[in-house]
Amino acid sequence: MNFPFYIARRYLISKKSHNIINIISAISITGVAIGTMALIIVLSVFNGFEKLVISLFSSFNPDIQVTAVKGKTFDISAIPIGQLKKIPGVAYLSEVIEEDALVKYKDKQTIVTIKGVSEDFIHITGIDTMMSEGKFILQDKGQDFAVPGYGIAATLGANLQDYLNPLVVYVPRRDVSFAGGFETAFNSGVVFPSGFFSIQQDYDVKYVLLPLRFVKELLDYKNERTSLELGLAKKADQEKVQGKIKDLLGNGYTVKNRFQQQEILYKIMRSEKLYIFLILAFILFMATFNVIGSLSMLILDKRKDITVLRSMGCNQQIIRRIFFMEGILTSLIGAIAGLALGALLCWVQIRFGIIALGDADSSFVVSAYPVHMQVSDFFIVLSTVLFVGCLAAWYPVYNIRKINLGMVKLD
Repeated sequence: MNFPFYIARRYLISKKSHNIINIISAISITGVAIGTMALIIVLSVFNGFEKLVISLFSSFNPDIQVTAVKGKTFDISAIPIGQLKKIPGVAYLSEVIEEDALVKYKDKQTIVTIKGVSEDFIHITGIDTMMSEGKFILQDKGQDFAVPGYGIAATLGANLQDYLNPLVVYVPRRDVSFAGGFETAFNSGVVFPSGFFSIQQDYDVKYVLLPLRFVKELLDYKNERTSLELGLAKKADQEKVQGKIKDLLGNGYTVKNRFQQQEILYKIMRSEKLYIFLILAFILFMATFNVIGSLSMLILDKRKDITVLRSMGCNQQIIRRIFFMEGILTSLIGAIAGLALGALLCWVQIRFGIIALGDADSSFVVSAYPVHMQVSDFFIVLSTVLFVGCLAAWYPVYNIRKINLGMVKLD
């Protein structure tokens, strides 16, 4: 066994001559443990929110989205659809048309974004799993249906059981002046809702999903499309597939993965996680000042031991290593205890959802704080604690000769 480690371990578990040193050492370990626990809990909560947001957007956003670099629409006939589908990893492809429209139900109306999609849309997203009422049906036996967001349905007071009053969709006619009156300035179409989806407020109050053919006729489109949405196979290399799509389509199209479609949001979430980590790491650093105090007290308490060690041939370097190892052990014990306690509390929250999201009601996606533990976070936190512990232990050990040791002379 390493000699400095053996002596440091004995000092750690042995009773000191002054009880205050035991108290300070316990406070040091407790402070490190609490700081470590706070770090792992906060990081796990941020992971939980990030995972929740990703799962919500995955229910609506595709794996890959293709849009035109210039202009709102592009000509679908200019896209090699057959070649796109043959790219390894591409499982589904949906043509999409999006446009702002006015939707009216009885005497109520609201401005929405209508999104016309083809059949593969349901396979590309998980929208069918996010239905709050009804079912996700856009076409059935030649009849078209609409699937509005729950927020739109609430605004209009739409009722799935109302078979007499459909949703009426109005869009401006192309190249027509408004001087002729409302009826001549707008195209309109009627459609009944088959269900309401509920994903996230920004989507629930914005989108009405419709069959592609319905929107084409409404807008008088032929080959115009606003985007293509692609779903990838489970084991597909997203980055590789994205690169092949870019190479095939050229510079006239923008190809975005799911992260890039919500790039600002994801960057904000990761920045917040980093800032919170740095703040808690600073608090942990402040807590390790107890380690400095406990080591300084221990050095004073072990003056006689240092004299004996010097007489046995131990030089200044070995004595410093003993007390440095003592500081590392203090931080390590606190870190392990904090990680274990943090993991336990995270597991309890995952299993039982004890801490609720404020006054969360049934309209919330989750009722309790989401938590997701990652092994990488445990390694990062442990490394951070040990690094801070090394800094805290280094100061009193490096200045050991400045501490009054009576007859002990280290130089």
